[in-house]
Amino acid sequence: MSTDARTASEDGYRKGPVLLRGEQIPDSTSDERLLRGADGADWLHGDPWRVLRIQSEFVEGFGALAELGPAVSVFGSARTKPDHRDYVAGERIGSRLAEEGFAVITGGGPGVMEAANKGAHEAGGTSVGLGIELPFEQGMNSYVNLGVHFRYFFARKTMFVKYASGFIVLPGGFGTLDELFEALTLVQTKKVNAFPIVLVDSEYWSGLFRWLGDSVATRGMINPRDLELFRLMDDPDEAVEFVAATCRAVSGLE
Repeated sequence: MSTDARTASEDGYRKGPVLLRGEQIPDSTSDERLLRGADGADWLHGDPWRVLRIQSEFVEGFGALAELGPAVSVFGSARTKPDHRDYVAGERIGSRLAEEGFAVITGGGPGVMEAANKGAHEAGGTSVGLGIELPFEQGMNSYVNLGVHFRYFFARKTMFVKYASGFIVLPGGFGTLDELFEALTLVQTKKVNAFPIVLVDSEYWSGLFRWLGDSVATRGMINPRDLELFRLMDDPDEAVEFVAATCRAVSGLE
């Protein structure tokens, strides 16, 4: 059992709708157990129940977010401190999105997620957090005014896309990259249409952009036009204005 999991958060450990503390905190997550593979014939008894649990996560997520209205998902590192420029940018983006009439959806954790939620909340907007069961529990930040906890990443990722009209991505790690490339893949394969994606901080993202052009596109792994599926920007206000204008144009509001 991980010591970090046991003492992860004063707020406790979220397992779907269940709150656990102390010795009740498990040593593995629902995702980990799902992906562990078959263990003899035990999966015949356990997996059908998992299917029902997964179904319930989609039902709960759809029910909580169905009347959300226009929204933008904002992603970035959970490790960003409040005095960092990325936190300041995230807070500004959350505030400006709320002023433009968009709900702000994040993963509900600390760092950039908290910053965007804080900006939206303090601007009087709807601040959404989609939490996830993790070995190192982050908890839902205090600026979320509509929160949903998930056991499974794939159910949570569906909500990020289904109820958002665009993505704004600030610097982050593997989780942020996963969410970015999920969005790019959905747009590239036309699973979603005219979905604006903005990467904020060109200094941080320019290496990735060059690699996609010089290596991936050059070797024919993507079409060079695929690099037009997202924009690099430095000004949080400019990022919000672009996403808001694109969303409104697609929805016919302009």
